[in-house]
Amino acid sequence: MLDEWSSNILQHDPMRLYRAKRDLEHRTVISKYNILGFISSGTYGRVYKAQSLDDEHGTLHAIKKFKPDKEGDVVTYTGISQSAIREIALNRELSHDNVVALKEVILEDKSIYMVFDYAEHDFLQVIHHHSQTLRSPISTAVLKSLIYQLINGLIYLHSCHVLHRDLKPANILITGNGVVKIGDLGLARLIYEPLQPLFAGDKVVVTIWYRAPELLLGAKHYTKAIDCWAVGCVMAELASLRPIFKGEEAKLDSKKNVPFQRDQLLKIFEVLGTPDEKEWPSLVDMPEYHSMKRLDYFTNRLSDWCQSRLRSPQGYDLLRRLFIYDPERRLNAKDALQHKWFHEDPKPTWNAFASVSTHQIPPHRRISQDEAPSMVPIPQHASLQGAHGHMGIPFGQQSKPGSSTSLSGGGHYVQSSGTRKKARLQ
Repeated sequence: MLDEWSSNILQHDPMRLYRAKRDLEHRTVISKYNILGFISSGTYGRVYKAQSLDDEHGTLHAIKKFKPDKEGDVVTYTGISQSAIREIALNRELSHDNVVALKEVILEDKSIYMVFDYAEHDFLQVIHHHSQTLRSPISTAVLKSLIYQLINGLIYLHSCHVLHRDLKPANILITGNGVVKIGDLGLARLIYEPLQPLFAGDKVVVTIWYRAPELLLGAKHYTKAIDCWAVGCVMAELASLRPIFKGEEAKLDSKKNVPFQRDQLLKIFEVLGTPDEKEWPSLVDMPEYHSMKRLDYFTNRLSDWCQSRLRSPQGYDLLRRLFIYDPERRLNAKDALQHKWFHEDPKPTWNAFASVSTHQIPPHRRISQDEAPSMVPIPQHASLQGAHGHMGIPFGQQSKPGSSTSLSGGGHYVQSSGTRKKARLQ
């Protein structure tokens, strides 16, 4: 209760009155959510699995807590990171079945909490489950459904003039009922009348294995085609259970200059062949063109690569067109969704796991109690097992490709950190 003196001051100061009322109505994170455990951590902060206390169903959520900046041993607050601002701003405006949905943002004790709907799986877990546990390839039905939904979500992002700029298996989530959700928009950018060039502030984008050749060759200006190249890389990884272009990244030097990515380009050329100036006229204008010309010459062997992995001429054709070197000729997301591969049997389904048995679905994502103290005191649940998982998120709205049934998921798979540190999986 406010004393008489305070009440008199507030009556003559509308802003103070507003702030006092707002503070009284403010609810803390733990008054709205039961924190079940720790999921993962990265450079941005930590992610927790939580259950809503406000609805009778106890809806599950992933809460992403951005950590304050640290200088030496003293934690200081220096504002909100560019990545956090972008992710919050974009997620608040987006709404689609195949893109993560942000439920709310909470500011508490100089920390930012982003609350997402929960997703039980991600593409990385599916790859790991098939490569390490089942030791068998992902079925064509599941592969096709995952890629169809991924492209469906990408069409929506591109229609909103959003470049994702970091598509990779760890950032593509799957709900318990098999719906794909594009997540982690921390590197995403609006490309409709941007306030500054895309290159400004982000000299390096897209984790190295999924980075398009124009970026590797130093392009300062780029388009939605970089996301479509990444979709090709993800499709190939699902088909073979390992990254198709697994190169070593050359790091920025002390002056933050971007080095020539020799090894990554070689990994691409070994499969797709050395690019030809006739097929990619603007290649000669790339900053790293002369460095590229010093590399060994390779012929295209993508058809051979696909022979034992995709086992479909139409599947090969889709991948070939996503891997066209010239970004102006590369297949865009809208046309990719209409590709003949998706019209062949088995056709894609709204539940990506509709055609498989329970044991082929990854186990539930595991959460940990031992790394949760930075959030809040965690209630002890005997059923929860330790281990690091990978961030779950998601929900939104648009066209549905088929049937559905329900399932579960989880798993661990170690991948290159690329340009942004992701949570380490054990």
